[in-house]
Amino acid sequence: MEKNTQQKSWFGRNWIWVVPTGGCLTIVLLGVFGIGAAIFGGMKMLKNSEPYEYAVEEASNNQELISRIGEPVETDGIMQGSLNYSNGKSSADITVPLDITVPLKGPKGKASVSIKGEKLNTDWEYEAFYITIKDTQEKINLLDKALEGF
Repeated sequence: MEKNTQQKSWFGRNWIWVVPTGGCLTIVLLGVFGIGAAIFGGMKMLKNSEPYEYAVEEASNNQELISRIGEPVETDGIMQGSLNYSNGKSSADITVPLDITVPLKGPKGKASVSIKGEKLNTDWEYEAFYITIKDTQEKINLLDKALEGF
């Protein structure tokens, strides 16, 4: 008589290393995706901010920048910065510190626009607002031009 021996499935033979490896891999992937979501969520918050939009608009319309890097001026890559919300002395007093650097590119080169300031209640006050040309490290001051509109 012939014995009918049935071989174990692949998982049945390999479960001892699949379960710990799969569990660790799942935890690592969740961590990576969580960090990625936090970074891109923060970038989205910065990109939707009034100072970011203002900085990109001013840089895109700056003739000195356009002559150096060409047109159209576009954002390029991952920006750096922070936008913090905190309550001031009363609930009606809100201070928002800001420090953003946005990379830009054009057909002839690269640059970045930096803006640093603070929002008290509804008004933004900028202490630094300039463009840096990547190749020459030349700075174009936009702060004086920003104050002209006030």
